[in-house]
Amino acid sequence: MGASRVQLIHYNHELYTNYTEAAKSPNGLVIVSIFMKIAESSNPFLNRMLNRDTITRITYKNDAYLLTGLNIEEVYPETSSFITYDGSMTIPPCYETATWILMNKPVYVTRMQMHSLRLLSQNQPSQIFLSMSDNVRPAQPLNNRCIRTNINFSMQGKDCPNNRAQKLQYR
Repeated sequence: MGASRVQLIHYNHELYTNYTEAAKSPNGLVIVSIFMKIAESSNPFLNRMLNRDTITRITYKNDAYLLTGLNIEEVYPETSSFITYDGSMTIPPCYETATWILMNKPVYVTRMQMHSLRLLSQNQPSQIFLSMSDNVRPAQPLNNRCIRTNINFSMQGKDCPNNRAQKLQYR
């Protein structure tokens, strides 16, 4: 299985009346992508989202469960470093309308929480089970993307190797 991630998809409600309109418009979406890494403990936001009481209520497509008192800022890793580029949506028709922001550190989830996520279905109960972990889209053309970052590569040391161009990793 490939890397799992949290994707927070945003659109400007002052420019677009809904997500569908924004998704078809140039610069219509901003997608913040945060990679997840297995650890002994997870962050507070994911603890609330991925507990047994919550996760069993949202197993299928269109299931809904209201969680109160969540602070979306808690899902972000403890870093302000990121990479950004203009790219495409993650679902067909893969419109080239998204600005991507990839956080430079992961958030942590337990093995049990990752297992719970993999038991979620993309379909409704009456349809054949299709795991959320099987939602890989077709590869898209690179389209000469320009990648930008606020990461300071002038730092030297164990966590920031001299051969930066060949190997970028979490710091």
